[in-house]
Amino acid sequence: MYECRVLEQRAYDLFMQNLVKGTSHLALGQEAVAAGFGTAMREDDYTFCTYRGHNHTYVRGVTMTSILGELMGRECGLLRGKGGSMHLTSVENGAMGSYAIIGAHLPVAAGAAWTAQYKRTGQVSVCFFGDGTTNIGAFHEALNFAVIWNLPVVFVCENNLYMEYTPIGEVTAVENPAADRAAAYGLESIIIDGNDVEVVYEAACASLDKARRGDGPTLIEAQTYRHGGHSRADPGKYRPDEELQSWLARDPIPTYRQRLLDLGVPEAAVEAIESETDAAIDEATEEARNSPPPPVEIAHIDVWADGGASWRN
Repeated sequence: MYECRVLEQRAYDLFMQNLVKGTSHLALGQEAVAAGFGTAMREDDYTFCTYRGHNHTYVRGVTMTSILGELMGRECGLLRGKGGSMHLTSVENGAMGSYAIIGAHLPVAAGAAWTAQYKRTGQVSVCFFGDGTTNIGAFHEALNFAVIWNLPVVFVCENNLYMEYTPIGEVTAVENPAADRAAAYGLESIIIDGNDVEVVYEAACASLDKARRGDGPTLIEAQTYRHGGHSRADPGKYRPDEELQSWLARDPIPTYRQRLLDLGVPEAAVEAIESETDAAIDEATEEARNSPPPPVEIAHIDVWADGGASWRN
């Protein structure tokens, strides 16, 4: 969790220095969801996430340097600087893409789960999405087919209370946007504390084991909160101050740090994690800074359309 936190804090710092190209959406405050699932997942499992996907990509084994390099549009970037913040993808690490279209990746995640089922590989597809996605048709379509076909897929709603700038409760007929709809598809209603990494980890293990046994999909609503606005241009002033302060007091990182100390973990061990991570992010930042921009020639590779109709053949 601490690695995820400093990675995104550094991404914000680099943006403020005008070094991050394009927009970006940070998940500061939501690290427990990424860390809990990332730790529980098997190396060959699939991750599908939204444009708020830096942490979900990182926990699958992608380096800090390649993520920062991608955000900065550098040659060392995960996609050689062509994808940017909203399109992080690392197939070799099972990070199957960050999707900018709301809800678009849920059917794709179901499709990946179907391939695992067909090939009997034991892989599980895990799909992360925000609360706003629950009002998109693809959410309901993906859940329906996942149940009908008994697919090994775990759908994880990161409910941070806001769909962009709008409180989810103002535009949704049920109190819990994901969990209260589970019964319509014959699924259990599961709500967890998305700021407690141990709770997330336990829920992840249970749902992953269920999928690997052949017992079908799971829908989890993880209640969490983003510390900042929707994107880099959003100051988040629409959120009530008392709400913000209440959630900041439940910040998953200092909360879990204190829990470790209370359980008898030496403070020196916790400080070592922090100092090693701080050194790692500084090193990654310098590597990304010193990496050149990608060559102009790669603008013409990894492109599907050639301007004609030959691709249809």
